[in-house]
Amino acid sequence: MLKNRLIACLLWRDGLIVQSVNFNHTNFVGDALTAVDFFNTWAIDEIVILDVSRNAEKRDLFFRIIDELSARSFVPLTVGGKIRTIEDIRKLLQIGADKVCVNSEAFKNSQFVMQAAEMFGSQCIVVSIDVKKINDQYRVFINNGQTDTGTDPVGWAKQAEALGAGEIFLTSIDRDGSREGYDLELIAKVSGNVRIPVIASGGVGDWQHFIDGIAKGKADAVSAANIFHYSEQSTKKAKNFMRASGLNIREPEFYFINTPRKPKYRI
Repeated sequence: MLKNRLIACLLWRDGLIVQSVNFNHTNFVGDALTAVDFFNTWAIDEIVILDVSRNAEKRDLFFRIIDELSARSFVPLTVGGKIRTIEDIRKLLQIGADKVCVNSEAFKNSQFVMQAAEMFGSQCIVVSIDVKKINDQYRVFINNGQTDTGTDPVGWAKQAEALGAGEIFLTSIDRDGSREGYDLELIAKVSGNVRIPVIASGGVGDWQHFIDGIAKGKADAVSAANIFHYSEQSTKKAKNFMRASGLNIREPEFYFINTPRKPKYRI
């Protein structure tokens, strides 16, 4: 039986990690290298880093950071944001990403997912689905949560699976940064209609929300961003809490990180 996973999500904007509330990215909270070192120390299961920059000129810097992060990370690294071509995917995998997370381009061009899965394997293609409720109906949004596609997320998740996606990264825009917990109804609907793993995202305020995402939402993995930005909210505490509830999750272990503290890049 596959273990449930605890995943840390980092939102990278113009060189720094930011917090997010309803997809509004504000409050710079640190740099990616420090965050990755922290998560590695307490053996988070995976790390997702998404480029949410408004400045296109920072894209080369993002690639340089991913190159260095991959050399420091002991756990699988998923990279997303602004991935629009097969060449983007190839480049990220070459510099050390284990998986790529695609969103808007995947929705706009269904052949993109199919081509990527055929070329690189489904195991490294994650389709990100951002969802918001409109008139009490769930709708898929693209373009950083700005464009309502009018599409039901269950239908899009099923199509993404058929096209070759290996996982679904499912985020509630309404719950993002709310600390009210995951949208369990949304997660359960999507998880119940696909066979590939679903990663729940958006709304974590305490450790119980992780348990609810798996036990009630039936997600295969749970992700959070904001709650992990402070040292007292350690992944070790979260995983111990989840294990104590009976979830099938890997035991946290301490790893000594012997890596250079000075980054090679300059913002």
